[in-house]
Amino acid sequence: MIPEQLRYTAEHEWIEQREGGTVRVGITDFAQNSLGDVVFVQLPEAGAEVRSGDVIGEVESTKSVSDVYAPVTGKILTCNDELSESPELVNSDPYQAGWMFDIEVEDSGSLAALLDAGAYAKLTE
Repeated sequence: MIPEQLRYTAEHEWIEQREGGTVRVGITDFAQNSLGDVVFVQLPEAGAEVRSGDVIGEVESTKSVSDVYAPVTGKILTCNDELSESPELVNSDPYQAGWMFDIEVEDSGSLAALLDAGAYAKLTE
């Protein structure tokens, strides 16, 4: 299932718009399923300035290591510290407890370039 209210990237990240020009980011159910059991998550530092498309972290599973990209340009506000102790949250609850970081978006217009649920569904067919 692909949540309708979220936006997506071709790199299999979801983006949830939040109050105050911020977004919450994680990887999709499709991505976590492709990765297999997640055993380690490396996240960016809070306060880091990121540019859309930059590699800013990684997810390691029993199968492989995958990069995490910044979906938009902005500043990392906070990271999900729970993932350092419980990286498996990315598998068990990718859209809620398995979120990765919040970004203060530099240009809210950049969100329009992200995929909607229908376009993301086509990408994953």
